[in-house]
Amino acid sequence: MIRSMTGYGSAKGTVAGFDITIELRSVNNRYLDLGIKLPRGFLFAESEIKNYIQNKVSRGKLDFFLTLDSAESDQTRIRVNTRLAEAYRNAITGIGETLELPAPVSALDIARFPDVLSLEKEELDQGAFLEQLFPLLDTALDDFNAMRTREGEKLAEDLLQKADHIEELVLAVERQAPKTVSAYRERLEAKLREVLADTSAAEERVIAEAAIFADRVATDEETVRLHSHLSQFRKLMEEGSPIGRKLDFLIQEFNREANTIGSKCQDSEIAYLVVELKSEIEKIREQVQNIE
Repeated sequence: MIRSMTGYGSAKGTVAGFDITIELRSVNNRYLDLGIKLPRGFLFAESEIKNYIQNKVSRGKLDFFLTLDSAESDQTRIRVNTRLAEAYRNAITGIGETLELPAPVSALDIARFPDVLSLEKEELDQGAFLEQLFPLLDTALDDFNAMRTREGEKLAEDLLQKADHIEELVLAVERQAPKTVSAYRERLEAKLREVLADTSAAEERVIAEAAIFADRVATDEETVRLHSHLSQFRKLMEEGSPIGRKLDFLIQEFNREANTIGSKCQDSEIAYLVVELKSEIEKIREQVQNIE
């Protein structure tokens, strides 16, 4: 199963009393580059989230977003300073008695005084938060990977078609190469006879020298290796992701063989085939950059 490096996934749920949205977005990158975006107060989770994702995703520039969808009302409580409230009540009552004034005082009156009531956040249980977060993260990752798999299926189909075309071009080179070698040998023999016409060089020596030089334009080794690389390419495609780096290296070998054939060729038809071959290899190289 081939996966693209480009994808998006999300999930919503309640984690430790918070309504949370998780989003994952990724684009192409040579290695895994993780960016974790968390609200203030949740930075403690960054390392754990990063380690968790690293075990699930191997390549791409991936951004993780955690958003709080609701106020933290469940995590806030009102604290009553009872001693201070009693002190305010006693003070007011004492003023009334001293000045012989009525001093009716209600709880609401006392609550209005400074520091009687205060808002206090409950301490977050970090372990419980992470324990409940990971199942929600798995849901987001499933959504994320589903999109990447759909994109990967399209990439795989296109890459295999291009591989088939490359094989056709290699077979065309193999059909043309013997004619090229034979023609090159004949021209070389004629040239050698002309150069050595005034010497006593044996005919066998001329033929042997021509054969040695003609072998230098033969492309058998390169085409055999290309067939081997194509076979390995198809096996990797069957294995599925993560194979992006392996494919990237293999395509470099494709290019090496194509360049060698191009440097050896003494034939315009093979030269044309090599240009088309290198063009198709470059198309595969560009597509491989999208694979995890």
